[in-house]
Amino acid sequence: GHGPLGAPSAAVARPLSLRASFMNQKQQKPTLSGQRFKTRKRDEKERFDPTQFQDCIIQGLTETGTDLEAVAKFLDASGAKLDYRRYAETLFDILVAGGMLAPGGTLADDMTRTDVCVFAAQEDLETMQAFAQVFNKLIRRYKYLEKGFEDEVKKLLLFLKGFSESERNKLAMLTGILLANGTLNASILNSLYNENLVKEGVSAAFAVKLFKSWINEKDINAVAVSLRKVNMDNRLMELFPANKQSVEHFSKYFTEAGLKELSEYVRNQQTIGARKELQKELQEQMSRGDPFKDIILYIKEEMKKNNISEQTVIAIIWSSVMSTVEWNKKEELVAEQAIKHLKQYSPLLAAFTTQGQSELTLLLKIQEYCYDNIHFMKAFQKIVVLFYKAEVLSEEPILKWYKDAHLAKGKSVFLEQMKKFVEWLKNAEEESESEAEEGD
Repeated sequence: GHGPLGAPSAAVARPLSLRASFMNQKQQKPTLSGQRFKTRKRDEKERFDPTQFQDCIIQGLTETGTDLEAVAKFLDASGAKLDYRRYAETLFDILVAGGMLAPGGTLADDMTRTDVCVFAAQEDLETMQAFAQVFNKLIRRYKYLEKGFEDEVKKLLLFLKGFSESERNKLAMLTGILLANGTLNASILNSLYNENLVKEGVSAAFAVKLFKSWINEKDINAVAVSLRKVNMDNRLMELFPANKQSVEHFSKYFTEAGLKELSEYVRNQQTIGARKELQKELQEQMSRGDPFKDIILYIKEEMKKNNISEQTVIAIIWSSVMSTVEWNKKEELVAEQAIKHLKQYSPLLAAFTTQGQSELTLLLKIQEYCYDNIHFMKAFQKIVVLFYKAEVLSEEPILKWYKDAHLAKGKSVFLEQMKKFVEWLKNAEEESESEAEEGD
């Protein structure tokens, strides 16, 4: 009965003084709770009785049999007669396991059970997709079951050791499908980080099946978005014990299980993290004025440790070098300032342009920078010439950039600036070629 029970809270809602509302409640209390108590006690005995609820559901499922369309219709109709809100856990236990689960995941002994459930169904994707529809329809129809269902899945994942391998597989497929269509939120994966499940390898094996069905329904990008929403995108390594939490181990395990996409995703996440770290550390070293040889050593170790390419590193160094300065706001002064600054840092940049591809990356970064920071527009050519003289850049990548590898950003301005220098480079190249021929 919601009638009289609403009274005290309504009184509180009115802007009475605290004391008055307190008195108000006090006066109403005795009569209210007196009556409520009696009926409640009597109801309680009849009402909180999951076994009776279970019998109703199981009887209904026995009648529908394994026709899942009929099951969905039956559940839809029963919600009007039975107290789903109160017995959500019982309801979901039955639909998954065929009966109420005792702690740990075993079926309570004396219970009648039904075969119309996930655990008794066929172990294949199609059957699990059909079951997912049953849960979808049920939760769409009775919105308040959403939270109860999430709690149920969290619980089931903690009980994994109590289930057979086939039951786990079915649960994993089903969970993957429900994560894909948004019925479940990726935060339920927290249960898989349970120490005992991780230690015995149960979590990782379950995750393989779960991610396969999730990616199969959507794709790796959709999975990534869902993981990021609940800050799970950097936690997948925790599916393994601490001594095995490396990209190498993760990658090997999931690639061998046929989930190369997931391995690559985790590797990327790791690399992005490592890059951010590297950039932060680099800026600190520069602002402290550490010697270049120390900085170079540090960068090389990081490259090796985190498998970061030279192209990636040169871009990071460039943006770090450019962010350590307060740039002059006057266009005519900034070029001079830039040349002075970059001349100083040339040895550092030159250490990481040993490949043509890195030189090209650097050229594109310079182009982008000069375009995005408008008072640098006129400085582009001066910077490139400086780097050429300082042997940070060589002619070939510069010519390639000029011919067809430049960005669209500000290209007419930059190509015009570079015209003379490029002509000079081409001539110099031809001359050195003919000299070489004469020397033959």
